[in-house]
Amino acid sequence: MNAGPWTGGPGRGDQPRPHLPLRPIWLCRSCALPWPCAAARLALAAEYAHDRVALSVYLCAVLHDAAGDLYRLNPHDSPDPAALFRRFLAWVPRLRADPDDR
Repeated sequence: MNAGPWTGGPGRGDQPRPHLPLRPIWLCRSCALPWPCAAARLALAAEYAHDRVALSVYLCAVLHDAAGDLYRLNPHDSPDPAALFRRFLAWVPRLRADPDDR
């Protein structure tokens, strides 16, 4: 990632606060919400605005890591695959089909 999911916070001046994952629990280091939090999603969408395929590939790799970490933390109550998909991938803007390809 080039810039990473950053946002300034109150009382932080010009210092950005990174909205990055805290592994292995996959919560945001800044706001403690499940990562990717809203701020991380916005930053990632902006960073990868011109390459949505790369964003999807990156998030697939991150989803794979998160599923493994979360399973190792609690193998008896493993993460729901559908919930992980919604959390990591369902929010990514989809590419529109080119009408000339039909």
